[in-house]
Amino acid sequence: MVLKSVTESFAKTIHGLKAGHLTDRAIQRSKRMILDTLGAGFLGTSTEVFHTASQYSKIYSCNISSTVWGRPDIRLPPTYAAFVNGVAIHSMDFDDTWHPATHPSGAVLPVLTALAEALPRSPKFSGLDLLLAFNVGIEVQGRLLHFAKEANDIPKRFHPPSVVGTLGSAAAASKFLGLSLTKCQEALAIAVSHAGAPMANAATQTKPLHIGNAAKHGIEAAFLAMLGLQGNKQILDLEAGLGAFYANYSPKVLPNLHSYSWLLDQQDVAFKRFPAHLSTHWVADAAACVRKRLVAEKTLLPIDHIKRIVLRIPNVQYVNRPSPDSEHEARHSFQYIACAMLLDGGITVPSFHECQINRPQVRELLSKVELEYPQDNLPSFNTLYCEISVTLKDGATFTDRSDTFYGHWRKPLSQEDLEEKFRANASRKLSCDTVESLIKVVKNLEDLEDCSVLTTLLKGPSPPEVASNSPACNNSNTQFLLRLTNI
Repeated sequence: MVLKSVTESFAKTIHGLKAGHLTDRAIQRSKRMILDTLGAGFLGTSTEVFHTASQYSKIYSCNISSTVWGRPDIRLPPTYAAFVNGVAIHSMDFDDTWHPATHPSGAVLPVLTALAEALPRSPKFSGLDLLLAFNVGIEVQGRLLHFAKEANDIPKRFHPPSVVGTLGSAAAASKFLGLSLTKCQEALAIAVSHAGAPMANAATQTKPLHIGNAAKHGIEAAFLAMLGLQGNKQILDLEAGLGAFYANYSPKVLPNLHSYSWLLDQQDVAFKRFPAHLSTHWVADAAACVRKRLVAEKTLLPIDHIKRIVLRIPNVQYVNRPSPDSEHEARHSFQYIACAMLLDGGITVPSFHECQINRPQVRELLSKVELEYPQDNLPSFNTLYCEISVTLKDGATFTDRSDTFYGHWRKPLSQEDLEEKFRANASRKLSCDTVESLIKVVKNLEDLEDCSVLTTLLKGPSPPEVASNSPACNNSNTQFLLRLTNI
């Protein structure tokens, strides 16, 4: 078969990839991504933006419905269940990050759990069906990002999940629903007309909507394609198509299915140790090392003795927030992360509560922070570094540098620590038994015969049951995340 376009090659790949194409490495890495994404989603159900999105979505109803993770009292049409779960996943910026820069999982996983639960099928959707569709959704995002050189850098104009995430969502839904090659091509075209959100909404409550909308719009694109809606069959080939989002857009036909190589085999993702923009993890890592030299065991940081704090970082303006006023701004502030780590010796979920952000000690330290942008420190998650220097009033200066933090793809979290992160996040909504059951199900997902086993666990406690907040289930939450930020 002679392919006429890049778009057609994507449709052929989405339609043609089978479970037999999956490699052991792709399966293992994607299961880690799924577990981490579920944990971020459960944790995110406690946020104000999740509450707003779920309240809005309740105005919609239909004859089929899907679960909002951890909220058995809320059932929504599958498009809106995917939307709300996507919002929850990104509500604290605690989800995974890939290179070229995007958050790949949050736009895809909610689509598949919503469809698996809502749509009747015989035989049932299996865990292998879910893994294949998930990997297709991740793969499409990665391939599209490689079409533009600017995608290698931390974004400046469009938030990548709102662009490639929407197409990855459409690809995953198309694969899961068994769409024909032609319908897959139409779904991609429709999805492009749903794509795009500006970086100006970073560090606001609107940014999590980018992930939720990508999930929702992907399902909608697949459904509309099934109903016969048509779009431009060369949407990925054209500068006026997907190329409208990127300068120097250079699309390429995908590899032949007979020798297909998954990008996830070649490039792992980063898993975050605390809920903030990925670039701030280098800052936290370097600040933790400086703190150890400044502070003796169980002694407070000598704030009065500090004259100046210099951060040498890449020039990423939307993470340059010298005086953050909200949790979302604090998650996108090089300055706040450095000061919080210097003060507390660790960063956890409560570090972004308003009372923590507005502490007098934090404000005093923030006033002493200066930024420098070394020319060799490029704004790429694959190459950036952070160097921090703390100068005391007596003239002594303490400097440390982080080139790679624990959790980055070059220094991945161990399976043990990944599971502990999941426990810390999910146990805020689920019982200990349900948390452990989910870990086991995801660990053996390729052997799961019926995805309803997974989607039933995702519902969480049944009313009037309340998720366990007992010390046995939750006392490790802060301790675990605190330990991770000190590794």
